[in-house]
Amino acid sequence: MNHTENVTRYVGNFVDELFRSGLTHAVISPGSRSTPLAMMLCEHKKIKEYVVIDERSAAFFALGIAKKTKKPVAIVCTSGTAAANYMPAIVEARYARVPLIVLTADRPHELRHIGASQTINQVGMYGDFVKIFEEMALPEGSDMMLDYVRQRAGRAYRIAEGPVAGPVHLNFPFREPLVPDFSLDNIWGKRKERFNVLHTGKKRLEPTQLMQLAKVMQEKERGLIVCGPQFDMTLADAVIALSEQLNIPILADPLSQLRAGAHEKDTVITTYDAVLRTEKIRAEFQPDYMIRFGAMPISKNFMFYSTEHRRVPQFVVEEGEEVREPTNDDTQYIIANSVRFCEDMMHYIEAKEDRTWLHKWQVTEQIAKDFLQAEDKTLTEGITARTLATCVPNNSILFTANSMPVRDIDTFFFQTDKNIIVQANRGVSGIDGTIATALGMAAVTKKRVTLFIGDLSFYHDLNSLWMAKHYNIDITIVVINNNGGGIFSFLPQSKEEKHFETLFGTPLHIDFSYAVNMYEGIYSIVEDVDAFIQQYEQSLQMNGLSVIEVQTDRAENVAWHRDIWGKIVQKVEQYVQ
Repeated sequence: MNHTENVTRYVGNFVDELFRSGLTHAVISPGSRSTPLAMMLCEHKKIKEYVVIDERSAAFFALGIAKKTKKPVAIVCTSGTAAANYMPAIVEARYARVPLIVLTADRPHELRHIGASQTINQVGMYGDFVKIFEEMALPEGSDMMLDYVRQRAGRAYRIAEGPVAGPVHLNFPFREPLVPDFSLDNIWGKRKERFNVLHTGKKRLEPTQLMQLAKVMQEKERGLIVCGPQFDMTLADAVIALSEQLNIPILADPLSQLRAGAHEKDTVITTYDAVLRTEKIRAEFQPDYMIRFGAMPISKNFMFYSTEHRRVPQFVVEEGEEVREPTNDDTQYIIANSVRFCEDMMHYIEAKEDRTWLHKWQVTEQIAKDFLQAEDKTLTEGITARTLATCVPNNSILFTANSMPVRDIDTFFFQTDKNIIVQANRGVSGIDGTIATALGMAAVTKKRVTLFIGDLSFYHDLNSLWMAKHYNIDITIVVINNNGGGIFSFLPQSKEEKHFETLFGTPLHIDFSYAVNMYEGIYSIVEDVDAFIQQYEQSLQMNGLSVIEVQTDRAENVAWHRDIWGKIVQKVEQYVQ
């Protein structure tokens, strides 16, 4: 068997095993050394490939596909700095628990550490940001090596998908020649049944453990359920049923998937970030215990609330033994499937009749909403977020960038019966790759996606707009342009006038219309609420890329937010006195 046949059968079996394990999408960046992987993935008729030139964009695009499909997506690149450009998306995937299979091509061992072109040390280059690393053997076509490569492919897929999902990294050293021979017979090989054996199950607590927790819930009246960012669309019904049986509120993060949908929402509280703004109010709402599902909520005021009540019993339900508790509280971890935990708990607790505690939260929810929903035709950043949340169509995705956009969605996205998935890159909360991730979700959802983003995040990922043009992806992007980093205006740095604009405000002074036109998108700028609604609704009927810009003033935005928060706090403090 010659070298070309060895490479063809080795990589063919690897790719086929990925497919048989469940892989349906791959995102490839062009390069020479990755030729065997790239060509074999494109040749496989059951795997949909996307080719994205910029590796950073490519990895975030794959992240978006994986977020939507909830399945591992393969990313493929050549050696050298190409692989280094994957790092930001890999870090996000690790902390956001998104499954990626990172396939980097490499020079063979004899070309390493001697100054060969486009060669760096790729062994373990992503460190702890991947769940596993595998330095693959040089290609051979023997039966033993084809079994080996299938085993590694299947294992990589299984580890990436969970139960706590994340990225895995396989590094492939290839010698030249690199081009596979598609004329060979049976290039995909034959799968042995033993590679199809996988036993999985949902983790759950023992009856004695459930009884101990039920005792806490039964004896205490002021319980609190908290749902942070999470992907499980089946959690809503289960956790709401538990809250209704206990008559306790659920503080639902906008990325919890609890604020939108057909499920009941009587116990769902959305305005807690606007309410919990003073120590006095947070003290008045001291709980007896807290149970959290998902990551820590976006709200900094909830973080203060949790920290100030750190002596209260706190439980975090997790699928695996990974810590997500940034307060360093003495939290108790429940390692179980979230839906199964809620369903099991229902058998150990009796329905409670007292609604006093729940009612107190519901009253403050309405107080906050009265101010947050007040008629206002001025197109502020908050009003834009509120209007957008109202206009987003049923059965669609709202993707929000970090910094101020996600916080305004937290404040102004209330309960709705529409089926809207709200997503963001909250693993490490960076601004990079936001457009690419939203486009990845749009590419596989087959329905128009809405992206809500600030001008800095938009600029940071402008080259990802090429994917919308090239693949004709339907997306509406609403850009809040306050000419800089708006969130910093809320922070103490804003008082340091000498250096603030240079280091934090960072005004761009860019006319985005030229960039949108370059990628053949439809660009518009709106100045009032009615114009925004009209333009947004028109964009939903278009094909491809549509960008709507809303220009605001950072100083005015801070004053507007603080005024409305102040009114809410004043009214809530009057209520709790």
